[in-house]
This record gives sequence, C-alpha cells and structure tokens, in this order.
Amino acid sequence: MSDGIRVRFAPSPTGMFHVGGARPALFNWALARQRRGRFVLRIEDTDAERNRPEWVEGIVSALAAIGIISSDPAFEGPYFQSHSAGAQREASLWLFAERRAYYCDCTREDLARRGGPQQRGYDGYCRDRGLPYEPGRALRFRTPDTGSTVVDDVIRGRTEFPNDAIEDFIIARGDGTPVFVLANAVDDIRERITHVVRGEEHLSNTPKQQLLWEALGAAPPVWAHLPVIVNQQRQKLSKRRDKVALEDYLAEGYLPAALINYLMLLGWGPRDGVEIRPYAELEALFRLEDVSKASAFFDAKKLAAFNGAYIRALSLGEFIEACQHWLGAPYAPWVPEEFDAAVFRSVAGLAQTRVAVLSEITTSVDWLFLAQPPEDEASWAKAMKPGAEAILAAVRKSWTDADWTAEALRGGLEAAAAEHGLKLAKAQAPIRVAVTGRTIGLPLFESVEALGRERTLARIDAAAAKLATREAGR
Repeated sequence: MSDGIRVRFAPSPTGMFHVGGARPALFNWALARQRRGRFVLRIEDTDAERNRPEWVEGIVSALAAIGIISSDPAFEGPYFQSHSAGAQREASLWLFAERRAYYCDCTREDLARRGGPQQRGYDGYCRDRGLPYEPGRALRFRTPDTGSTVVDDVIRGRTEFPNDAIEDFIIARGDGTPVFVLANAVDDIRERITHVVRGEEHLSNTPKQQLLWEALGAAPPVWAHLPVIVNQQRQKLSKRRDKVALEDYLAEGYLPAALINYLMLLGWGPRDGVEIRPYAELEALFRLEDVSKASAFFDAKKLAAFNGAYIRALSLGEFIEACQHWLGAPYAPWVPEEFDAAVFRSVAGLAQTRVAVLSEITTSVDWLFLAQPPEDEASWAKAMKPGAEAILAAVRKSWTDADWTAEALRGGLEAAAAEHGLKLAKAQAPIRVAVTGRTIGLPLFESVEALGRERTLARIDAAAAKLATREAGR
C-alpha cells in the first residue's frame, strides 16, 4: 500500500536533458516506486522566450530512456507551471490581504541611494507605507523580524537561518506575475508534494520557500538537497564546457541500463559496496539518508567501464541487434552493398569484449567492408619499420596455401617470425596494419580468417608495393 509519499521532478524546457537533472529524477523515481507513492513531473515553462514544445517532448522521452515511464502507475503528469498562474496569483493576493506581503515601488537606484543594511539586502522601506497595487510595484514577502527558520534536511541535517538575515524578498513582479520562489511553493502545495529532493544549488531558496509554505497554511515538505556533480577539475558540471546532455551519451552508444546504474551512484552507493547491479536492486536499496554531502565526481572513464560491462553482459544476439544503428548510414563508411551480416556475426563476439560504447563498433569492423583498409599514417609509421617488407613477403608466402583458419594462420606467422628472429607481437604489427589499417583492433588471426584469403593476400601485396615505392623515393 502507498504511504502517501509524493515527490516531484520539475525541469525547465529550455534545452537538452542534462545528466545533472537525470540524477535527481532517478532518485525521486526510486523513492516513489519503493514506497508506492507518486512521481510528479512538472514542467516549469514560465520562461516563454526560451521554452520550446520540442524540449518538453525531449524531457519526456529522455525520462523514458532512463526507465521513468509515463505509463507506470507511479508516474503523474506532466503538469505545466504556466497552467497554475491563476492559483499563484490568488496566493500572492491572499498573502497581501493577510499582511504577509506588501507592495513596493523602490527602484534599484532608490536602494543604492539609501544604502540599507547589506546583510538584509532590501531595507524594508515600503513595509509600513500601505501601498496598494499599481503596475510596476513588486510584491514583497514580509519576513519575520526575529527568530530563525529551521530547515531539517535529510542529507545535510538541521540548519538555522536567522530571519533578520533574510530580506523581504520579491514574490511577484511589477506586472503581477509570480517569481520562481512563490510559483514553486504554490505548485508544490497544490500538487501535495511531501518530499522535495533536488540539487544543493536550491538550498539557499529553501528558507524562503519554507516561510511561504507556512504562510500559506501548509506544513513544509521533507527537504533533501543532493550534492553538486563536478567534473575532473572539480568544477560544477556545466553544459558550456562539459558533455552533459543525456541524449549525447545515448547517441554515442551508452546503454540506458548502464547510464541508469552509473547516475544512481553519483552521491550515493549501496551499503554492500556492489556497484554494478540491476536497477531493481538499486531501487530497493536506495536510502536518502545514505546520500553523501560531498560533491559527486562525474567520472567519464568509470561510466565507460560500466557501459563496457553492460555490453559484455548482453547475449551475442542482443549485442548484434544493438549494433545495427551504427552499421549503416550515416555512421558506416562503406557502401551498403559491401556489408555482409554473416561476416559481421563471425567477428561480433570478438568486438563485444573490446568496445566500451556501441559507436566504436564502426571503426572496429570497417576494414572488413571497405574495398581498401582505412589509411592511418600514424599506424603505418609505427608498424612499417625496417624489416617489415621481409615479414610481409614471408607471411604472404606462408598464407598462400595455408588452411584458412585462425590456428593455421597463427602458425604460419609464428614460423615467419622465428625465421627472422622476431617475437610474434613485433612480427604481426606490419601484417595487422596491412590488413586492417590500424595497429590496434580485433584479434589478428580471427580477423584475417573473416576477411578471407583473396582480400587478405591482396592487401599484403598492396602494403609491400607501398613500402617499395616509398623506399625507392628516398
């Protein structure tokens, strides 16, 4: 049975879906589902100049991608903040009628001229002037003069904010429209939100919002402010300098399950220390009181490692299906007629153990479906050292009539390496570059087997000719 918990996720439709928003969304979702409550999606769409309908669609689809599905019984919404403008306006008028708010006609120049106590910000000049509403007059909340506002935060503990340090803050603009702090409080009360779980950047607004909840006759919610997410330089993750769009990670080939798993661990972790595990387990284990106060480091390398682990956990069929997106236009450099699904399947298991993101599959197998191997001058220079021409010739001779199996091909190259006094790793470098174009890739002998005798020998011949031409030109 439900215990009545109601949480909310309230993004603004002003851009791509930020991974910094995905984390609180997942935490709220876990809370709602484990306690059979409701997850309320509220779109804060009051910034008309920046809002776009497609961003709203992007939010819903991004949430769905990380498992927050609108058809789930725990999901409610989306509600739109703009649709409750009337209720927000009524709340502001009620606060004025109850003398919990007053109109102010002070301009910035007035405030600067009077100087006012810097601690409070606004100096309360209009508190007792009894001004009625007129266009251009802002509505300010009358903050208590004495005492303190105590915020009990599940993560950060008890914090007291002296009321005389909180200025009489604006709750409605000169045109009567509510500002963020009032709109949020009114919407949360109307939507019966019981727990507000959000980023710590909102902590400074919390005493003001709590005062508004109380002034509007409602018991404040349970507060929980999550630690900020930082990059490698320990700077707050920013869309201006960091890759932060969830859509970008999905487009690159990160599996949703891996992203969900990793994002759930930003600032929290299961008590048993086991990190890579299904979401259902993470949801059951999640506890707000276990969330850390310390900043959460978004480690791109760790995320890639998580994704690699999830890729390797797929069945071969699932992996092949997941790769299809990157095996055609616009990602694949080969013409569609050259792609051979059977050949791809023969090497897919080898690639599955090596790729960290699905988009890497294209460069892992492109040499199989291109007429010529990719040109990589750095790989060529590294592998085609003095003696490479002799190895190419020896291997070419050995492989001409060899059984075309990885085992037989390996034996032929080992014999050629021994003949020239080379270790296997050094001997296979020029062969790998001649055949695949790169010094790093799938296991060589299985790769050569998949490419076939005719194409392999032709590429070795082409590499030998290229070496001879360059040598003649020196």
